[in-house]
Amino acid sequence: MRHRFEDIAINSIAKRKPTDDDIGSYIGLEHLDTGSLSVIRYGSKVPIRGDKLVMEKGDVLFGRRNTYLKRAAIAPHDGLFSAHGMVLRPKEDVVAKEFFPFFIGSDYFFDSAIRISVGSLSPTVNWGTLKELEFELPPIDEQKRLAQILWTATTAKNTYKKLLSLTEQLVKSRFVEMFGDPEKNDKGLPLVSLRDCCTINPRRSGDERLVDGLEVSFVPMAAVSEKGVVDLTEMRLYDEVKTGFTYFSENDVLFAKITPCMENGKGAIMENLSNGVGFGSTEFHVLRPVKGVSNPYWIYQITIFDKFRKNAAMNMTGSAGQRRVPASYLENYQIGLPPLHLQNAFADFVRQADKSKFIALKQKGLASLLYNMIKGGYSYVL
Repeated sequence: MRHRFEDIAINSIAKRKPTDDDIGSYIGLEHLDTGSLSVIRYGSKVPIRGDKLVMEKGDVLFGRRNTYLKRAAIAPHDGLFSAHGMVLRPKEDVVAKEFFPFFIGSDYFFDSAIRISVGSLSPTVNWGTLKELEFELPPIDEQKRLAQILWTATTAKNTYKKLLSLTEQLVKSRFVEMFGDPEKNDKGLPLVSLRDCCTINPRRSGDERLVDGLEVSFVPMAAVSEKGVVDLTEMRLYDEVKTGFTYFSENDVLFAKITPCMENGKGAIMENLSNGVGFGSTEFHVLRPVKGVSNPYWIYQITIFDKFRKNAAMNMTGSAGQRRVPASYLENYQIGLPPLHLQNAFADFVRQADKSKFIALKQKGLASLLYNMIKGGYSYVL
């Protein structure tokens, strides 16, 4: 049966000014991850300005700005949410409460929302247009049965996701054990600028491999995950990408400079590139280790520390929705430089941890496959 969206969902527009008590629980669009209904991080280190939407635990938070990113999640607590989003609640005579988050997070819903987005720089959905859209929903009993299966699959995915997170925390703990807190340099290492131990955005001149007809790896922003995983399946010829794209090489570190990709942690070590060369999005900064001075695993770990990313966010320039980390932030960042042999020992530890991550990723992938197979049977909705 088809329903107008205003008959499916309530758009809660209650707002209030934030207080100091809201800083730790505030949720912004940057806290919503594409394809995930869970909010795993929240809070702000800077004062929150302007009226914000009031959310209640269990509400569905919809990122109406930059809708193409497909961000929607379940509010984990009462508090405040970005005014660039929507706080949605189900009308339970039409849609089951337990099914509602899956519906809002579905491609079926987002593809329709994207079509009605307005604006070129930060496409945004307006309630006045969204409420008029019509959607097909199964009967309530079928929604509840489907939601039960989907929640079971979601729980399995989240279990393996937690295993991945624990492995990442283990790597961070090992870094601090070996090198100290990178912000405090409590191991008393020689203090240098990051540009002293890696080349920021190296030039391609002098790379004799770069000739027309050479096959190179192509890495758009979407191919890099927030966990350092890169999809290297796309190939291009050098003559197709030599202008208008970012150049990098084997063992370089990519750092996403644009919001919200930077805040979300996008970046990776470039390994197994076709012919040792790659090109990709212009929204990456490239950090190239200096031979005899630095190791890519050490550099990458620095860039994914929360403090590093939060400081980077505070140094962004540009207009809302198009803010970027300038190269000068990376060049001038102060860091304690450990001996290369210790960096290499850390890299060996990370490689062993990556084997455990690979197993967890494989199991998470199987759970995701099950989840998608279930959804596939109801593709007209999900």
